Amino acid sequence: MTTITIASTDTLQKFIFDNAAVRGEFVEISDTWREIQSRQAYPAAVKTVLGEMVAAAALLSANLKFNGAIVMQIHGDGPVRLLVVECDSDLRLRATAKLAEDAVVADDASLTDLLNASGKGRFVITLDPADKMPGQQAYQGIVPLDGEDMATVIENYMLRSEQLDTRLWLGANDSVSRGLLLQKLPRHSGKDDQVKQASAEDDLETWNRAVTLASTLKQEELLSTDIQTLMNRLFWEETIRVFEPAHPQFHCSCTRDKVGNMLKMLGQAEVEEALAELGQLAIDCDFCGKHYEFDKVDCAQLFVTDAPVELLMPAGEAKH
Repeated sequence: MTTITIASTDTLQKFIFDNAAVRGEFVEISDTWREIQSRQAYPAAVKTVLGEMVAAAALLSANLKFNGAIVMQIHGDGPVRLLVVECDSDLRLRATAKLAEDAVVADDASLTDLLNASGKGRFVITLDPADKMPGQQAYQGIVPLDGEDMATVIENYMLRSEQLDTRLWLGANDSVSRGLLLQKLPRHSGKDDQVKQASAEDDLETWNRAVTLASTLKQEELLSTDIQTLMNRLFWEETIRVFEPAHPQFHCSCTRDKVGNMLKMLGQAEVEEALAELGQLAIDCDFCGKHYEFDKVDCAQLFVTDAPVELLMPAGEAKH
């Protein structure tokens, strides 16, 4: 019997099963999730799917062995047009959703109703290194939105793209976003064929048992029970090793520099046309709500050859 003690509130806990190539993670996100929700008012069904994506992004990011961010996006063809969650290697999270202007969302709408009404929804995962080498591009995987819920969509993606058996249990409400991940890892050690076969059989037995135990977890139980209680309740008969917990937090990486670069990507003609109509450009970050303003002088500087965007004055600063 293994007894686990874990800190509460915004916690990601990794664990592995001894003598088997099977690992797991629990995540509980409350403060950060409420911070994300405070930026925009979402319908209940949208809130549930976005919260599940937040938990999933933290769980997947914790296994990445690089300095950078994982960006999960769903491009939808229903009342919800876009869901985006970003989580970096320090478990700093931000998330947002975009709805169609005429969106009507029922409280019990499914993921299919929200994002895959015509079967054209797409799931995108981008791995964006923070320290890119010259010419290096972010890795991006794009697949159809294959699954009736968020957990199944990610499980199918991981099996197809990473060839890893992965199971997820996700849930979110107004107060908390929680998730459990189990993963069966490839085993490379052992030169003797009999040793390899025995290890593989042990791994499969442990994997099947862990999935069976986790599958008893009900949605209400997941959302109402803290990580420590869940781990002890599900895996109390297993011999597992628990690692130092990590702590997700809200963080938005928007800057005036990045907003300026976004305007540059639109092109000078489009920016000048918008300026002629509006007088100045006002942009609010979809993730944190921070406000940026660019007037004619600012925008002219953007399109000066090699003009560094970071030299532009902050919004509201007097110009001379």
